[in-house]
Amino acid sequence: MKQRYLEVTFRKGRPLAAYLYLPRPNGTRSARTSDAGRGLLIDYDAGDRPIGVEITAPSLVAVADLNAVLA
Repeated sequence: MKQRYLEVTFRKGRPLAAYLYLPRPNGTRSARTSDAGRGLLIDYDAGDRPIGVEITAPSLVAVADLNAVLA
């Protein structure tokens, strides 16, 4: 995968969860996850490179919070 994309899961018209996929080689799998607080979990591959951000409460996470994690 060459670019970022966001996948959002809805339930009854409300966002339930979201996942921001980060650029990574095809077939890369998560080796560990760290809690970034504020409803954000970061997935890392075996080489300790971030591969995605799980947003467990999308309606509560501010754009500034997500940008801080990405920085």
